[in-house]
Amino acid sequence: MNQFDFAPLYRSAIGFDRLARMLNNSMRNDSQPSYPPYNIEIAGENAYRITMAVAGFDRSEIEIEVEQDGLKVTGRKRPQETQPTYLHRGIA
Repeated sequence: MNQFDFAPLYRSAIGFDRLARMLNNSMRNDSQPSYPPYNIEIAGENAYRITMAVAGFDRSEIEIEVEQDGLKVTGRKRPQETQPTYLHRGIA
């Protein structure tokens, strides 16, 4: 993946420092492994939509919190009442 330095844009983007910093940080964070995979979409002038691939979780098992200019997403699986009997288990 290519990495881009957006620092030269800071000089001409008065008032957009926070957005430029977010763009710069998002490019830097992509080089680190992250799970689960996610998309960040622009949904409007000041609106964004985050889509996460959290297979196997029900909505009631996912908690979303805002903490210090960040979004914290946690998931806790409820124990299954009955455990299935597997012939082969290839998915953890």
